[in-house]
Amino acid sequence: MKISFVVPTRNSARTLETCLGSLRGQTHPEVEVVVIDNGSTDGTAEIGRRLAHTFEQWGPERSAQRNRGTARSTGDVVVFIDSDMVLEPHVATEIAAVFGADDKLGALVIPERSFGEGFLARCRELEKDLYIGSSHVEAARAFRRPVIEQLGGWDEALTAAEDWDLVDRTRAAGVAVGRIDAWVWHDQGRIRLRATFAKKRYYGRWIDQYVRTHGRRKLVRTSLLKQPARLLRHPVLTVGLAALKLTEAGGLMLGVRDSRTAHGAR
Repeated sequence: MKISFVVPTRNSARTLETCLGSLRGQTHPEVEVVVIDNGSTDGTAEIGRRLAHTFEQWGPERSAQRNRGTARSTGDVVVFIDSDMVLEPHVATEIAAVFGADDKLGALVIPERSFGEGFLARCRELEKDLYIGSSHVEAARAFRRPVIEQLGGWDEALTAAEDWDLVDRTRAAGVAVGRIDAWVWHDQGRIRLRATFAKKRYYGRWIDQYVRTHGRRKLVRTSLLKQPARLLRHPVLTVGLAALKLTEAGGLMLGVRDSRTAHGAR
């Protein structure tokens, strides 16, 4: 079973070499790495050309890049990985084993943890740990090729909430979703509140578009509140996490407002 990893990039030089190294270092014998770049101006393209089996420029945003990567890949399974992620070496082996053992499964969750520099990165680590096993948060990253093609790939009109959209369509199609035990680790770097606010404001416009198209869904991830004992064991991190989530919420709300103002002006 051939496993294709599709990685969309844009100015990802800080993390890309480690990411692609973890993909090329998988213990599974049949692995393909496809990198689709979107006009990077740092060293991303050089790293991608050196370490990927297939490298191409494509846009305009990451959903289109993922769809292009799917089209260019040749594996029986397509796995979508972000450029700031590092995979444990047995991820592809476990994907092949789980799919091979149950032909009714169409997609798989790869559980995610995070790491980074500084206090806020430690707060994010706590958040990711609280999400593990939550069906409201975790989404499949590995798809059998016929399944992702049947679903129509990623919605290219969305640059945020595109993962929610794919989850919705996966469930609506009745696709059976399993999971593996090996981890993907998300490199958060050094989290800064101002940059986090700006990023979420940018994404807010697509959150509004998603809600307009698909209706409302839970925007508050209640998994954070369902394990109070774990939060109480880490009171300082919990306070920092609350500040981080409030910053993100504020950015998203302004982004939604921006979107609705723009729609109202038309």
